[in-house]
Amino acid sequence: MPKDFRATTLERAIGRQLAGWRSERELSLVEAGQRVGFSSAKLSMMENAVQPSAPVDVMALGYVYKVPTPEWQAVVLRAQHAERVRTRGPGAVVNFDPAADFANLVFESTVLRVFTTDLVPAVFQLPGYTDAVMQTDDPVRTARLAMVREAWATRLRDKDPLIVQAVFPEAVLRPVVGGPRVMKAQLLHLMEVSEHETVSVRVVPRGAGAYPAMGSPFTLLGFPHRQHDDVAYLETFVRGEYVEEQGMAEQCAQRFAALRSVALGEGESLELLAEAAADL
Repeated sequence: MPKDFRATTLERAIGRQLAGWRSERELSLVEAGQRVGFSSAKLSMMENAVQPSAPVDVMALGYVYKVPTPEWQAVVLRAQHAERVRTRGPGAVVNFDPAADFANLVFESTVLRVFTTDLVPAVFQLPGYTDAVMQTDDPVRTARLAMVREAWATRLRDKDPLIVQAVFPEAVLRPVVGGPRVMKAQLLHLMEVSEHETVSVRVVPRGAGAYPAMGSPFTLLGFPHRQHDDVAYLETFVRGEYVEEQGMAEQCAQRFAALRSVALGEGESLELLAEAAADL
C-alpha cells in the first residue's frame, strides 16, 4: 500500500463495486479470497478502500466472479484512472457521477455538515416536499434525493449513528412548498428530527444580514477510516461535484463553523420552526 494512502471517492466507489460483486454471489471474504488467490484481509481492504484496487486485481475478481466482460472492463478502466491520478496527478476524464454516488457516501460517513440556502436539507426532506420541489425537474434527481433521505434514516438508530449538523437561513422556512399541508408537515418533521441527540438544526435569522458562504450551499462529509479524508459535495441542477483537495475541504469546514456561530442556537431555532409552522 502507498505510504499514507488516502482513498479518493472514485477508489471508494470501486471498492463498493467489488463488494457488490461478491455479495451478489453470496460469497464470504474467505471463500472469495480462496477462489482468486487473495487473503481475506486484502480483499476486505480493497472493498473498503483502505488500500488501492490494482487494475489487474479488479480484472482477476471480474473473471473469478464471472462478471459480464463490459462490466468488469469498465471498473478496470476506473481503477487505471484512479492509479494514474494517485501517481501522476489528474488525467483523463472518467465516467463517474458524484450525484449518483452521493447517497453511498452519506451512508458511509460518520458526520454530515450541511448548509443549504433555499431548501430543507435532503436528509430531512419528506417525500411530499421532495416531489413538490422536483415536479418539473429530472425524476432521476428526485430518486437520488430519496436515496439520500433513506441513507440517513437507515443510520439513525445504528449503534454508530450518523451525526448531522444542519444550518440554513430563515428564508428556507417561508416558501410554501407543495402547499400549506405539505410545508407544515415538513416543518413539523424538522422539529421532530431536531430532537434527536445526533442531530443539530440551526437557523440563520433574517436579521443576521450577510453571513459566511451566502448563496453557496455545500455538504461536508467526515468518515471513520484514517485513509478517508473529509469530502465536500456541491450540487446544482446540472451536476454534482466532489471537492477532495484538503485545503478546499478545510475552507468548507471553516465556513461551516462560522455559519454555526452566526446562526441561532438549537432551542431558538426550534422556536422559529414552530412559529413558521403555526403561520401555515
